[in-house]
Amino acid sequence: MRLWRRTELRPIPESVAYARCHGERGTDIVRVVKAEPRRPRYQLPVSGEDLRQAFEARLGRRDRPS
Repeated sequence: MRLWRRTELRPIPESVAYARCHGERGTDIVRVVKAEPRRPRYQLPVSGEDLRQAFEARLGRRDRPS
């Protein structure tokens, strides 16, 4: 028969708990850099609505019995 001994846990400070979960803070330096702006979008010759209508028309022609 095994007897379990209950051990009392002592409270630890928040900084110690954080270090245990996430590791110690290293000496790495964080640098903030500016990203290049995105290139401008260009106008497409066909809109999404035009594509949808063309697709529906193509499906309609396919489903017709010959």
